[in-house]
Amino acid sequence: MEVKVKVRDLLDKGFQVVAGHGGLENPIEGVYICDLLSWVMAKSKPKNAWITIQSHVNIVAVALMVEQSCIIVSEGVEVEKEAVERANEEGMPILSFSGTSYEAAIKLYHLLSK
Repeated sequence: MEVKVKVRDLLDKGFQVVAGHGGLENPIEGVYICDLLSWVMAKSKPKNAWITIQSHVNIVAVALMVEQSCIIVSEGVEVEKEAVERANEEGMPILSFSGTSYEAAIKLYHLLSK
């Protein structure tokens, strides 16, 4: 499967990098929206862009475990300092989005369906 969308492609679509600049070349092959960490661990697929309103350090551990492409924190939620530090250490991109999780998913859908 040819990778069409990378994390960096989101940056001119209303998403801002909060942490993890080292992972901006990660491919995105799908989207998963969930705020329950145990559910994300059980159901999400590798190379997904994970959309959540969670902002604590554990989101980085979960994203790494499931091999997510990036974490998108929606609703303008501020990401906690410890999460930013850990994401930078691990190269896991965390992006901020001021709109709803639904709006973020719609933007990703349009990018992925081209």
